[in-house]
Amino acid sequence: MLQRTKDWITDLFHQADMLLLALCSAASLFGILMIASATRYTGSMKNVIVQACALLLGVALYFGVSLVDMNEVAKKWKWLAVFNVGFILLLITPLGIDAYGNRAWLGIENFPINIQPAEVVKITFIIVLAKQLVWLKEKHDLKSVLSLAMLGGHLLVLIGLYYVISGDMGSALVYIFVFACMLFVAGVAKRWIALGLFGGGFGFYLLWQEDKIPPYMKARFQILFDHEADTLDIGWQQTRSLLAIGGGKLSGMGLFHGAQTQSEYSASLPFRHTDFIFSVIGEELGLIGCLAVVGLLAAIVIRCFVVARKAKTPLESYICVGMGAMLIFQIVANIGMCLFVMPVIGLTLPFFSYGGSSVVTLFVAMGVVSGVQQRSRPEWLR
Repeated sequence: MLQRTKDWITDLFHQADMLLLALCSAASLFGILMIASATRYTGSMKNVIVQACALLLGVALYFGVSLVDMNEVAKKWKWLAVFNVGFILLLITPLGIDAYGNRAWLGIENFPINIQPAEVVKITFIIVLAKQLVWLKEKHDLKSVLSLAMLGGHLLVLIGLYYVISGDMGSALVYIFVFACMLFVAGVAKRWIALGLFGGGFGFYLLWQEDKIPPYMKARFQILFDHEADTLDIGWQQTRSLLAIGGGKLSGMGLFHGAQTQSEYSASLPFRHTDFIFSVIGEELGLIGCLAVVGLLAAIVIRCFVVARKAKTPLESYICVGMGAMLIFQIVANIGMCLFVMPVIGLTLPFFSYGGSSVVTLFVAMGVVSGVQQRSRPEWLR
């Protein structure tokens, strides 16, 4: 019995991409350490405990998902599409929670964390889109107007539904970026992608002119062009973030010694364990710590693209590209927000920011990539 258990565990490890797991685990452990520092002033370890439990659950799911063949899962694309719409619609039920101007979370009684449907649906959206791209490539020409209309309709229905219900522009932008990257890799002509992005930008401009964009959101974009326009309100968060990062200089003020990070005053760095965890790292660990974060995240993204390049089927390749694109947008958006060069749109730093559902979802996403990597190896190496 004991030998069987050992053999099963050994096989499980052989079925997973251990390099990718090591990178993700290192980033998450680094993040938990910084969350502990960012929440030390509260005197509570709740956030650290929740994040650690999410990490353990995420690792377990990583191994489990590594055993799943995405080619088989994609065959159930109709059910996945129904799940995407249904899960988002849960936001309009009593389970939906309004917070920070968005209705983007689900709260379940006696459940330790809130669930963000957009995080979960990202994975199933990528799988369904990959299946759609493969089908259109086989049955039609991806460059045809019909194919592009079907692809565009898929995206617009999903993000339109989500944005109308939640008001969460940040997550909607992630979907658009992932969509564009997957279409580019699948072979859709660059001019069509450029035209689509231009159309999206023009649509945003029209909404802006018609005052369909909430005033607070417009202000977040406007403040980027004049950092001193409203430093006591709209620009407050990012102004404090720049001060924190600048104060860290090369090596930082020291772990658990950041001036703003350890301050108990509400006027100090806001959302320091979620949106602005990168600012905490910059203040306490300096430029060296920031480069370590960027290096770890870049290695994870590169691994996704390496696996995509070696994938046995186009569907698996597209899925890995989608997972990598998802990470890229969130990384750039969050770090850009902390550096005051991009607006605050509520996107956290993958693996580092506090968020139980986010961490679990990220490990599931990387488990998908791990499974693709395993199936791309010769039979005798599996």
